[in-house]
Amino acid sequence: MDRIAVFPGSFDPITRGHESIIRRALPLFDKVIVAIGENTEKRSFFTLERRLEWLHQIFGAEPGIFITCYSGLTIDFCRREGARFILRGLRTAADFEFERGIGQMNKLMFPDLETVFLLCVPEYASLSSSIVRDIIRNGGDVRQFVPEGIETGSH
Repeated sequence: MDRIAVFPGSFDPITRGHESIIRRALPLFDKVIVAIGENTEKRSFFTLERRLEWLHQIFGAEPGIFITCYSGLTIDFCRREGARFILRGLRTAADFEFERGIGQMNKLMFPDLETVFLLCVPEYASLSSSIVRDIIRNGGDVRQFVPEGIETGSH
């Protein structure tokens, strides 16, 4: 059985922290599905199409990484994809507390699913998509915070 992991997120925008977690997960899994969760209740800063384009730009040539989007419960998406792992990155103790609760609920609803946490590398510990969006809103330069080649200028 393949070791398939889903790395769900909004990637609004993708950051170097996200990229690091995805690349570091490759040796651990046969397949990593980077999946943009569509939340109709939440207005995204960047369009879904733009975020998918960025993910394909960064990982499109990488064997073992698959890019998609989904709506509904992440556990249902994992079932459809045959994934037995959800991949999450941790920056802080607060991230752990938040992700632990979600992971435990997912485990109750889908007992065969495991949540795997990777610690972020220290240089990305304070980096988040919301901080990057705030810098963009205020006209700042985010090139050091997003993967190389990602243009966030006009959203």
